Amino acid sequence: MKLFVIAAVLAVAAAAPSSYATYEKTYEKDYKYPEITVTSQSDERNLDGSSNWSYAQSDYTTRDETQEQKKFVVTTVDDYGKESTKEVEGNTNKGSSYWVSPEGEKFTLTWAADNAGFQPKGDHLPVAPVHVYELPVAPVHEYVLPVAPVHEYELPVAPVHIPFNGKGYKIY
Repeated sequence: MKLFVIAAVLAVAAAAPSSYATYEKTYEKDYKYPEITVTSQSDERNLDGSSNWSYAQSDYTTRDETQEQKKFVVTTVDDYGKESTKEVEGNTNKGSSYWVSPEGEKFTLTWAADNAGFQPKGDHLPVAPVHVYELPVAPVHEYVLPVAPVHEYELPVAPVHIPFNGKGYKIY
Protein backbone atom coordinates (compact mmCIF):
# COMPACT_ATOMS: atom_id res chain seq x y z
CA MET A 1 0.00 0.00 0.00
CA LYS A 2 2.82 2.39 0.84
CA LEU A 3 4.38 1.70 -2.51
CA PHE A 4 1.10 2.50 -4.25
CA VAL A 5 0.76 5.87 -2.42
CA ILE A 6 4.33 6.89 -3.25
CA ALA A 7 3.85 5.97 -6.92
CA ALA A 8 0.60 7.97 -7.05
CA VAL A 9 2.23 11.07 -5.51
CA LEU A 10 5.12 10.88 -7.99
CA ALA A 11 2.71 10.47 -10.92
CA VAL A 12 0.73 13.55 -9.84
CA ALA A 13 3.94 15.60 -9.38
CA ALA A 14 5.24 14.63 -12.82
CA ALA A 15 1.91 15.45 -14.51
CA ALA A 16 1.56 18.91 -12.90
CA PRO A 17 2.46 21.88 -15.14
CA SER A 18 5.75 23.59 -14.31
CA SER A 19 5.80 27.27 -13.35
CA TYR A 20 9.24 27.69 -14.97
CA ALA A 21 9.42 28.80 -18.59
CA THR A 22 11.35 26.48 -20.83
CA TYR A 23 14.68 27.55 -22.28
CA GLU A 24 13.14 28.07 -25.71
CA LYS A 25 10.41 30.35 -24.33
CA THR A 26 12.80 32.36 -22.18
CA TYR A 27 15.35 33.05 -24.93
CA GLU A 28 12.98 33.19 -27.87
CA LYS A 29 14.17 35.34 -30.78
CA ASP A 30 12.59 38.75 -31.25
CA TYR A 31 11.22 38.72 -34.79
CA LYS A 32 10.34 42.44 -34.66
CA TYR A 33 13.66 43.27 -36.36
CA PRO A 34 15.32 41.22 -39.08
CA GLU A 35 18.44 39.32 -38.18
CA ILE A 36 21.59 41.36 -38.87
CA THR A 37 24.58 39.61 -40.39
CA VAL A 38 28.10 40.73 -41.23
CA THR A 39 28.35 41.08 -45.02
CA SER A 40 32.04 41.97 -45.25
CA GLN A 41 35.00 42.19 -42.93
CA SER A 42 38.70 42.90 -43.39
CA ASP A 43 41.61 43.15 -40.98
CA GLU A 44 45.10 43.98 -42.19
CA ARG A 45 48.05 44.30 -39.80
CA ASN A 46 51.49 45.29 -41.01
CA LEU A 47 54.97 44.73 -39.57
CA ASP A 48 55.54 48.47 -39.09
CA GLY A 49 52.67 48.58 -36.55
CA SER A 50 50.08 50.08 -38.87
CA SER A 51 46.73 48.43 -39.41
CA ASN A 52 43.51 48.84 -41.35
CA TRP A 53 40.24 47.14 -40.57
CA SER A 54 36.63 47.49 -41.63
CA TYR A 55 33.31 45.73 -41.59
CA ALA A 56 29.84 46.11 -43.09
CA GLN A 57 26.54 44.64 -41.94
CA SER A 58 23.29 43.76 -43.63
CA ASP A 59 21.58 46.77 -42.03
CA TYR A 60 24.06 49.07 -43.92
CA THR A 61 26.12 49.78 -40.80
CA THR A 62 29.77 50.25 -41.74
CA ARG A 63 32.98 51.07 -39.92
CA ASP A 64 36.49 51.72 -41.22
CA GLU A 65 39.55 52.47 -39.13
CA THR A 66 43.21 53.05 -39.95
CA GLN A 67 46.02 53.09 -37.40
CA GLU A 68 49.62 54.19 -37.89
CA GLN A 69 52.54 54.28 -35.50
CA LYS A 70 54.26 57.63 -35.24
CA LYS A 71 56.94 59.31 -33.13
CA PHE A 72 55.73 62.19 -30.98
CA VAL A 73 57.74 64.79 -29.07
CA VAL A 74 56.41 65.01 -25.52
CA THR A 75 57.27 67.81 -23.09
CA THR A 76 57.10 66.97 -19.39
CA VAL A 77 57.60 69.18 -16.33
CA ASP A 78 59.08 67.74 -13.15
CA ASP A 79 58.29 68.75 -9.55
CA TYR A 80 60.85 71.55 -9.66
CA GLY A 81 59.46 73.16 -12.84
CA LYS A 82 62.18 71.89 -15.15
CA GLU A 83 60.93 71.03 -18.63
CA SER A 84 62.26 68.06 -20.54
CA THR A 85 61.35 66.72 -23.95
CA LYS A 86 61.60 63.20 -25.23
CA GLU A 87 60.52 61.29 -28.29
CA VAL A 88 57.93 58.54 -27.76
CA GLU A 89 56.14 56.05 -30.00
CA GLY A 90 52.39 56.50 -30.32
CA ASN A 91 49.40 55.70 -32.50
CA THR A 92 47.34 57.87 -34.78
CA ASN A 93 43.87 56.64 -35.63
CA LYS A 94 41.49 57.79 -38.34
CA GLY A 95 38.14 56.27 -39.01
CA SER A 96 34.52 56.59 -40.00
CA SER A 97 31.28 54.91 -39.13
CA TYR A 98 27.83 54.96 -40.73
CA TRP A 99 24.54 53.65 -39.38
CA VAL A 100 20.78 54.08 -39.66
CA SER A 101 18.68 54.51 -36.52
CA PRO A 102 15.47 52.51 -35.99
CA GLU A 103 13.58 55.72 -36.87
CA GLY A 104 15.32 55.82 -40.27
CA GLU A 105 17.72 58.69 -39.50
CA LYS A 106 21.15 58.32 -41.14
CA PHE A 107 24.30 59.06 -39.13
CA THR A 108 27.88 59.48 -40.28
CA LEU A 109 30.72 59.91 -37.81
CA THR A 110 34.35 60.53 -38.71
CA TRP A 111 37.19 60.92 -36.26
CA ALA A 112 40.90 61.40 -35.92
CA ALA A 113 43.00 60.72 -32.84
CA ASP A 114 46.58 61.91 -32.72
CA ASN A 115 48.81 64.19 -30.66
CA ALA A 116 46.08 66.88 -30.87
CA GLY A 117 43.60 64.55 -29.10
CA PHE A 118 40.35 62.91 -30.19
CA GLN A 119 38.50 64.97 -32.82
CA PRO A 120 35.06 63.59 -33.77
CA LYS A 121 33.04 65.14 -36.60
CA GLY A 122 29.41 64.52 -37.46
CA ASP A 123 26.21 66.41 -38.19
CA HIS A 124 24.49 64.83 -35.18
CA LEU A 125 27.11 66.01 -32.64
CA PRO A 126 26.34 69.09 -30.54
CA VAL A 127 28.19 72.30 -31.36
CA ALA A 128 29.03 75.05 -28.91
CA PRO A 129 27.09 78.25 -29.56
CA VAL A 130 28.88 81.14 -31.25
CA HIS A 131 28.59 84.44 -29.41
CA VAL A 132 28.37 87.50 -31.66
CA TYR A 133 28.18 90.21 -29.03
CA GLU A 134 31.11 92.46 -28.13
CA LEU A 135 32.79 92.19 -24.79
CA PRO A 136 32.52 95.30 -22.61
CA VAL A 137 35.55 97.58 -22.63
CA ALA A 138 36.70 99.55 -19.61
CA PRO A 139 36.01 103.31 -20.00
CA VAL A 140 38.90 105.58 -20.90
CA HIS A 141 39.20 108.72 -18.74
CA GLU A 142 40.20 111.86 -20.59
CA TYR A 143 40.89 114.05 -17.55
CA VAL A 144 44.24 114.45 -15.82
CA LEU A 145 44.49 112.73 -12.49
CA PRO A 146 45.65 115.00 -9.63
CA VAL A 147 49.26 114.71 -8.56
CA ALA A 148 50.27 114.71 -4.91
CA PRO A 149 51.93 118.04 -3.91
CA VAL A 150 55.70 118.12 -3.49
CA HIS A 151 57.00 120.08 -0.46
CA GLU A 152 60.12 122.17 -1.07
CA TYR A 153 60.93 123.03 2.54
CA GLU A 154 62.78 121.10 5.20
CA LEU A 155 60.86 119.61 8.02
CA PRO A 156 62.16 120.47 11.51
CA VAL A 157 64.27 117.89 13.24
CA ALA A 158 63.49 116.98 16.83
CA PRO A 159 66.25 117.87 19.31
CA VAL A 160 68.40 115.05 20.58
CA HIS A 161 69.38 115.09 24.26
CA ILE A 162 72.73 113.54 25.12
CA PRO A 163 72.96 112.66 28.80
CA PHE A 164 76.06 113.49 30.85
CA ASN A 165 77.26 111.58 33.83
CA GLY A 166 77.84 114.78 35.80
CA LYS A 167 81.56 114.96 35.03
CA GLY A 168 81.14 116.41 31.57
CA TYR A 169 81.48 113.12 29.69
CA LYS A 170 78.87 111.79 27.27
CA ILE A 171 77.34 108.45 28.06
CA TYR A 172 76.92 106.17 25.11
